[in-house]
Amino acid sequence: MAATVEMLEAEVLRLAPADRSRLVERLLASLDEDQDIEAAWDAVADARADELKSGAAVAVSLGEALARLEARFPG
Repeated sequence: MAATVEMLEAEVLRLAPADRSRLVERLLASLDEDQDIEAAWDAVADARADELKSGAAVAVSLGEALARLEARFPG
């Protein structure tokens, strides 16, 4: 298996940069097999962005968020 991967890597490195980029995109997309989960997270992100824009939620700094987490979950 390792020899096969090494051979494949050598072949891929001979490709033009644009072709390697397309290949990387396709390979990464193949790892994301559950589109429903991705769509659900997109919906959550959109809803949270809408809450921030409307004032229904207030953003806090990273430091404050980490402090709150540390207080809630010590250690």
